Amino acid sequence: QVQLIETGGGLAQAGGSLRLSCAVSGGNYGNYRMAWFRQAPGKDREMVGALSWTGEAQYYADSVKGRFTIAKDGAKNTASLQMTSLKPEDTAVYYCAADINVHRDISDYDYWGRGTQVTVST
Repeated sequence: QVQLIETGGGLAQAGGSLRLSCAVSGGNYGNYRMAWFRQAPGKDREMVGALSWTGEAQYYADSVKGRFTIAKDGAKNTASLQMTSLKPEDTAVYYCAADINVHRDISDYDYWGRGTQVTVST
């Protein structure tokens, strides 16, 4: 049973930084595609960034390009989302996702974490 656990959320001021981590357990971490999504109140879920199973960044939402960095740490079985120059509109619940099927659409994932709240104040 694959489990994803996100940590690192919290409160930040506009212009500040936060780093989210996603710990993966119960599967062969090295073969997973990984991604970060977010959902703000009243809005649809949005994919923030995605990694190939080799750890190559494949996608960033236009709203976060140049500010967020997604990465894999194979030694620690974690994926991270480094967020800088935070804006109030980045406030959302952030979710980690993983999938072992490399042929699926970049936005499709079988495994999801429970989410971690990120709140950016003005």
